[in-house]
Amino acid sequence: MTLSLPRSVNIGAVAAAFAYTSLTFGAALAPVAAEAKSSTTFYTAELAQPVAEKTTTVAGGVAWACKGTTCVAQKGSSRPLRVCRELQREHGEIASFTAKDQALESDKLAKCNG
Repeated sequence: MTLSLPRSVNIGAVAAAFAYTSLTFGAALAPVAAEAKSSTTFYTAELAQPVAEKTTTVAGGVAWACKGTTCVAQKGSSRPLRVCRELQREHGEIASFTAKDQALESDKLAKCNG
């Protein structure tokens, strides 16, 4: 089956329009680098007691990598206090907790450990 177009249709213009449309919508559907998940540390917790060996724990909806007294994780969707409390339930007392380089205030750290 062949497609026949009227003589007034410029095939080059149709091809160019198709290519432009494909590229435009393709770019709109492609993931944006800023939205891609980064592998940077968002949460850092210092434990009062070291973990026995290097371990991975899921607490507060994020995967934690712990070694010694330091645990790190990527950003989650819960509030920092909740994430801290969940980690405390898994590994005991939290000496310090930061989210995006912001230390948890002392009263909130006490709630985390409470």
